[in-house]
Order: sequence, then C-alpha cells, then structure tokens
Amino acid sequence: MTFKFTRHFLAAAFVSVSAFSVQAADFSPENPECIAPANPGGGWDFTCRQVGKSLQDQKLIPSTMQVVNMAGGGGGVAFAYVTSKRADDNDLIVAASSATATRLAQGAYPGNTRDQVRWISSVGADYGVIAVAADSKINTLPELLDQIKADPRSIAVAGGSAVGGWDHLKVLIAAKANGVEDVRKIKYIAFDGGGEAVTQLLAGSVQAFTGDISEAKGFVDSGDIKVLAVLSPERLPGEFAKFPTAKEQGIDAVGANWRGFYGPGNMSDEAYAYWVDAIAKLYASDEWKATMAQNGLAPLDLQGPEFEAFVSDSVDSITGISKEIGILQ
Repeated sequence: MTFKFTRHFLAAAFVSVSAFSVQAADFSPENPECIAPANPGGGWDFTCRQVGKSLQDQKLIPSTMQVVNMAGGGGGVAFAYVTSKRADDNDLIVAASSATATRLAQGAYPGNTRDQVRWISSVGADYGVIAVAADSKINTLPELLDQIKADPRSIAVAGGSAVGGWDHLKVLIAAKANGVEDVRKIKYIAFDGGGEAVTQLLAGSVQAFTGDISEAKGFVDSGDIKVLAVLSPERLPGEFAKFPTAKEQGIDAVGANWRGFYGPGNMSDEAYAYWVDAIAKLYASDEWKATMAQNGLAPLDLQGPEFEAFVSDSVDSITGISKEIGILQ
C-alpha cells in the first residue's frame, strides 16, 4: 500500500523549480544564527551545521553561522521560542523538515499554524531508513516487521521525532504495508534527535531505529548499524546503492523527508529576500550538489512562495495520512 502523501511528495521532489527571483536587498545579518530543534547528531543539526558552513565557505553570509541546539517537543520548543521571543529577528533561521510539517498537521505546536513563521527554502530531500545494530540477528525488513506482527511489544523502535512524528509515521507506513492491522500497538520510543536514538540502539535499549539516510550514514560508515531498508522507490545512487529498498523486499513503503528552513514570522521583507537568495545560490552551487551526493540527499529546489505553498500542501497531506493511520480522529 502506497500512501497519497508519499506519491504527492515524490512528484514534487524531483521537479526542480527555478529560484525565487529577488533583487539585491539592502540587508546583511550581523550575527547569523541557525536553531536546530534537536540535540546534536540528528537531521536538523546536520541541516544547520552543513548549510551554515557552506554559506560561510562560499561567502554568502558575512560571518560564521552560530548553531544553537534547542531540543524538545519534536521541534515545538524551538517553534514556541521563535514565535514568542524572536518573532522579528532578521538574523535567525530555523532548520525544518517533514517532521515539522507533521507536528503542525497534528496540532502539536503552540499556536499551531504554519502562518506564524516565514518559510524560506528547501535544501534537498532525505529518504527514510529502518536499521538495527550491526550485531543484530535481524537481517531484512520483512524479518523485523514479521516479528513486530507476531508480537508488537517485542520490538522497541527508536526515532528522533516525537510520538506521531515523521520518524514514527515511517515505521507505521512500513508495518501497515506488511499487514500489521493495528499499528498503534507498535512500540515507538521518541528521542530528541536521530543521534540520541542511534545511541540508545547501540546501548541495547531498543531493537531498531527509524530515521533518515543522512542521520544513519556516519553510523553505517563506523560499522555500528545495519540498514535493513531505504524507503525510496528505487536504490539510491553511488555509495548508497548497497542498501536495499523496502519495495524490493516486498514492502510497498516510500518515505522522503524534505529539509529546509523557516524564519521568524515578523522577519522583514528585505531579510527574507536575503535568506531566500543566499540559500538559492547555495543550492545551485557545485559544492552543495557534492554535499547532497555525499549524504544521500535527493533534489528538492524550492524557494520563497513556492516553498511556502509546498509546506502548506505537506501539512494538508500529512493531516490526511495521520487520520488514515489513526494518529488523528
């Protein structure tokens, strides 16, 4: 079973949209800052740090990007902080993803409206993975899902999003595609970021991990974890081609996580245009294309109003899938 949201996302993910056209704005950030709404080691942390470094290396920002980790509530702590205390800060951007859209769709953020912030740009899409520790006796996704089907409480799955968040939904999508009738019985444990979730996997506190390919890559390279499946429609290119897809194992589940940024809701038009333009230039660079290839990111090139419309559609689509799976009534 393939859900409408994944089909909608994939249709958009591979359509490159021309950059948001802006004139050179009379604005430059004095103290550029990026909030990663999770602990170090996860996808939001990766987004802030990698984009911040690349913006600095390419001289698209005038000084070093300060990265602040602000974990809690699946991004809700950072969202509340920005909307209530930094609503007019022109120097600030915040890492966002499908997990952000998921929490907005499910009414989990204070104020709970996508219109409280300004959606700046995407920087790519990150396919989901389901993995186990390297020494696990489980070697395929069907093995894991069959064990969950037989005894849902026997497998604890860790992820870096809150209960009901995008990491959680990926497991539910795969389990439902494998015939698990009541996916609400699956034991999911939420941590503040993918890095912490993998740490608990390696400690033996949980038996499986759900996250994104960029989060898992370092732990695969170090030999700590074993990827059972990538939730992509076909095998990824390059060094990621060794990872089997869920679909080739008979599990019709696809899940991609967009990555991007929002800014404070009262950010000035000049500052908004600056950040949209800077990130558009970054995305178009050969350096960023190489970073995407190294980390398994798929193309997703949306800026300004086009990105805002995409996020709005994502929230609406996730609302539908959350109702279908039973997360929302």
